[in-house]
Amino acid sequence: MEEPLRGIRALHTASTITVYQAYSPEIGMPAVRQGRFTAAWKRDRMTWIKPSFLWMMYRCGWATKAGQETVLAVEITRDGFEWALRHACLSSYVRGLHPDRDTWQRQLKRAPARVQWDPERDLRLRPLTYRSLQLGLSGEAVGRYADEWTVAIGDVTPLAREIHDLVGRNELDAATVLLPQEHPYPAGDELLAHLRP
Repeated sequence: MEEPLRGIRALHTASTITVYQAYSPEIGMPAVRQGRFTAAWKRDRMTWIKPSFLWMMYRCGWATKAGQETVLAVEITRDGFEWALRHACLSSYVRGLHPDRDTWQRQLKRAPARVQWDPERDLRLRPLTYRSLQLGLSGEAVGRYADEWTVAIGDVTPLAREIHDLVGRNELDAATVLLPQEHPYPAGDELLAHLRP
């Protein structure tokens, strides 16, 4: 089946969706131990969540980049994720989707969430022809994410390293088997129409 140009592919259940973030061990490990983000995690900053495991690997360099050595799998409620989508604005102006640049800027300033569509990645972290969602949370959305939506936080750093090691040895089939089983997320047009250029 052909991938849509812009789609959400994720590990999800009937009630949750898993998103990824990478932090320093000082932030990531306490969050794993407590199953919640702790005081070391800054609520006053925009936080980007990524449903795509391989896009997260691209962003954090397989957990090798400074400050991104701990990769978290954060299971959140689908209700929360969809609230963020409904209240999101695209992070860049798109002629035809937005009435004009000023209107988009006002929407972006007010929105507690923003969306970027970035090229999905393959196992070698090369860009693919279709794009995956990155969801930035700020203000009200950050509080909801940390206090209401988060169901569980797991450490997938060992998994990232194992897959990276297999890719380095050119054992791509074995690496593929270990990837989280991401499937199209059932987000209807009403959720994404204002977010698809």
